[in-house]
Amino acid sequence: MKIAVVFDSLHPEWGDEDYRREMAAGEVEEAEYDVARALLKKGHDVRMLGIRDDIRPLVDRLGEFQPELVFNCCESFREGSQHEYAVAAVMEMHGYRHTGSSPTGLLVARNKSMSKKILAFHGIRVPDFAVFPPGAEFVRPSALRSPLIVKPLLEDASVGIAQASVVADDESLAERARFIHEQFHQAAIAEELIEGRELYAGLLGNAKLEMLPVVELHFGKLPSAEQRIATYKMKWDEDYRERHKIRNDFARGLSEDVQAKIRQVCETSFHALGLQDYGRIDLRLTHDDEVYVLEVNPNPFIADEHELAMSAEKAGMKYEDFIQRIVAEALAR
Repeated sequence: MKIAVVFDSLHPEWGDEDYRREMAAGEVEEAEYDVARALLKKGHDVRMLGIRDDIRPLVDRLGEFQPELVFNCCESFREGSQHEYAVAAVMEMHGYRHTGSSPTGLLVARNKSMSKKILAFHGIRVPDFAVFPPGAEFVRPSALRSPLIVKPLLEDASVGIAQASVVADDESLAERARFIHEQFHQAAIAEELIEGRELYAGLLGNAKLEMLPVVELHFGKLPSAEQRIATYKMKWDEDYRERHKIRNDFARGLSEDVQAKIRQVCETSFHALGLQDYGRIDLRLTHDDEVYVLEVNPNPFIADEHELAMSAEKAGMKYEDFIQRIVAEALAR
């Protein structure tokens, strides 16, 4: 098939041949390069299209290539991840089928407040929370009890989350909320800090879902003074992870009842927020086996050898088969 791989790029002026040259050099690790390699191995006619802050070149290049499917790896536009939904919307308005969730699914899941309200309506446990917009009077609801974790409302991948995100009093809460306002130019959301195991569940499919083996974030030898939360550094800083023996591995010791509960929670969350083809649900499992949804990610990181690909391999799919499965799900839909 003719498949265009669309992604956000630091070099939007590059053509397909430029991306292929960098991909062949193997000096830069990018999820879109892993996806393109997998599609090429499956015999597809692949065109790589990078965008940054102008949508017109994307529309023009798609018009020239006329793909049968777009593999959507785009995570941001105009350097803002909250605009990722708009790229999918443009592709749909021009009649191109694409992998992954619809613009609505991307938009709703991106907003932590909106998504939590929908999940709660469907009976899913989520942390209690409050939103603090920039410029509004700061009033913490009395039902919102410390400790809390303060995050940007519209970011993912643990952007804006550090040890300083955990607060225990109103003064610290207001200070961290102001930090979010100033650094990320968006509202802050303060959530109840749920203690427990940090689990990541990947799903594939649409009407019928396959849940991949669950991955657990092990906090290793994290200093006792630090909170066991998935900070940006803990997820993406390899030196930090190595130093504190932090690792991602498959969750062990989950009873059949707990696994069934996780599956039910994840499938309900996937459908409630309108995800398509694939996604990842971030969970906390408490000491008494209650399952809380922290976040639903409709556009998770799918690079080779990372969480979702690791789970797919555990389920019997080589990386190129995992990527082809996403293509097949999108086409069937």
